[in-house]
Amino acid sequence: MEGQIVIEGGGGGGGEIMEKGNISNVSSITQEESDVIQFLMDVIESVGSFGDYRRTQKKECFNLVRRMKLLVPLLEEIRELDTPIPDKAFTCLRNLKKALISAKKLLKNCNDGSKIYLAFESEVVMGRFHAVYDTVNRALDDMSFEDLGISDEVKEQVELMRVQLKRAKRRTDTQDIELAMDMMVVFSKKDDRNADSAIIERLANKLDLHTILDLKAETIAVRKLVKERGGQNAESTQQIIDLLSKFKQIAGIEESNVLDDPVLPKSLEKCPSLLIPHEFLCPITLEVMTDPVIIASGQTYERDSIKKWLDSNHRTCPKTRQTLVHLSIAPNYALRNLILQWSEKNNFELPKKEACTDSDSSSTEHKEEISSLVKKLSSNDLDVQRKASMKIRMLSKENPDNRILIASSGGIPPLVHLLLYPDSKIQEHAVTALLNLSIDEGNKRIIAREGAIPAIIEVLQNGTIEAKENSAAALFSLSMLDENKVSVGSSNGIPPLVDLLQHGTIRGKKDAATALFNLSLNQSNKARAIDAGIVTPLLQLLKDKNLGMFDEALSILLLLASHPEGRNAIGQLSFIETLVDFIRDGTPKNKECATSVLLELGLNNSSFILAALQYGVYDHLIEMTRNGTNRAQRKANSLLQHMSKCEHIP
Repeated sequence: MEGQIVIEGGGGGGGEIMEKGNISNVSSITQEESDVIQFLMDVIESVGSFGDYRRTQKKECFNLVRRMKLLVPLLEEIRELDTPIPDKAFTCLRNLKKALISAKKLLKNCNDGSKIYLAFESEVVMGRFHAVYDTVNRALDDMSFEDLGISDEVKEQVELMRVQLKRAKRRTDTQDIELAMDMMVVFSKKDDRNADSAIIERLANKLDLHTILDLKAETIAVRKLVKERGGQNAESTQQIIDLLSKFKQIAGIEESNVLDDPVLPKSLEKCPSLLIPHEFLCPITLEVMTDPVIIASGQTYERDSIKKWLDSNHRTCPKTRQTLVHLSIAPNYALRNLILQWSEKNNFELPKKEACTDSDSSSTEHKEEISSLVKKLSSNDLDVQRKASMKIRMLSKENPDNRILIASSGGIPPLVHLLLYPDSKIQEHAVTALLNLSIDEGNKRIIAREGAIPAIIEVLQNGTIEAKENSAAALFSLSMLDENKVSVGSSNGIPPLVDLLQHGTIRGKKDAATALFNLSLNQSNKARAIDAGIVTPLLQLLKDKNLGMFDEALSILLLLASHPEGRNAIGQLSFIETLVDFIRDGTPKNKECATSVLLELGLNNSSFILAALQYGVYDHLIEMTRNGTNRAQRKANSLLQHMSKCEHIP
């Protein structure tokens, strides 16, 4: 009979009294409920082990993990309930499970996904963070803390987490100005000239893609990305592949099709079931070593691979990145014997060294060709010089080994000398060859030491259109070194760059803007740029929608706004109105940079603040504090706080 009291397991006096008809009401949560809670806690614990987050999303990733951990006390209290979980609350937990699975997938992608993709598509990735915030919040919407008997302390902690997620929604922690500008310049170039390699080099360092190990991992990540996209977003995919290829060239890795690079070393592809000891694999090639050698850092590499690395003018250990105190290599006989014993025991065929007589012969011929071309640069025959400079220009365009070989063969001094020749074609070939050679950091110093900077500035003033453009790009590349920033400025190189910014072709304007941005990182050069009249062409760029150089112009203006003369030069009412227009209608990066410029101006002169208020900036700043990027929100809040100290605040 329903409700009758019976004694279960009688005879021993130890049975439990239960209500017949409610036998399912055991004194704890069910196994299914326990499994879901354990799964949720396992997910939270597993994301805590991630940590190598990509630069562009690092802060957001750590924030998300920290917020997920705030759920642990809630889950622990639910797991300790002495009654089954109400259906409504269990539905919330199942929805939370889906949300945390999405969160883990996103965090894993930010931990080991393509660094190039995560930087290039940062806004898209942030959209995924926003979606996770929404799903977590929705999952907790119907969670009844009272019905579950959750403590006030835990309830307050969960509510705090939800408030944080809501505040974080629609925020983005964008890249720093320099990284954002570099990405923008690299992906906006339409020509096939190798003029952006200095930016490529800086990007490689910023994204930690400058060692062979990093680039191998990125190659695997890009291949995975391509497979996941399945042909969609083909244009951006190709841009990512192209940039990775350029990173490889700079690192001295032989160019290959990214999509054809094997994910596994060749030895593992042939014998995937065989577990090869990790220490037997060369850190560069990931192949079993046949001739292991030790370098100054104590690391061991295959002789040919480390020799190629060192011959490419690298002076660091590929694995540890530390600078090498010497470049000597010593055979690692002990490891070689272990590899031989292991290969015999496992019937593993070691990679055969290919006969290298042909390649050695080819290499010798190549060196002789370059040496001959360098000699021809000093010929008395203009036509011979013209052809030699053109050939060296082509040889130095893509191949990093050629750049080092041309420099070591003494090619830089005669190229610098040719910059002063009246022949326009020779000038053009020489300055472009020096641009290509300057991609190598060691060559940057040699080129500057040979007195190239004043000569390049001369070509920038008086050369052909293409020679001027390539001169601007060369000055940018050389000014990657701080000492060269000073040299370009003191050699009066800024005025002709400003002239190119104002009167050049579209490509010329972009080359000039990139060079001027880099040079203006130096305080003395800011004053020189202002004296040269840089503000006028920058303001023109802000009005020309066809050029699409708003970000470049705003970035340079932000640098100039930190200088007293710069503030005086750009602090016009019409400019303040333009800034307000960008804060109202610009892209997220436009708004962020325009707000930063206005803040820099306003902190030093309240009249700029009052002018901006008259143009209606207040409401736009309030909106930005809610929906802007993280940096834009900080700048907007700072600006609003400063406004509150000024008179006539609405």
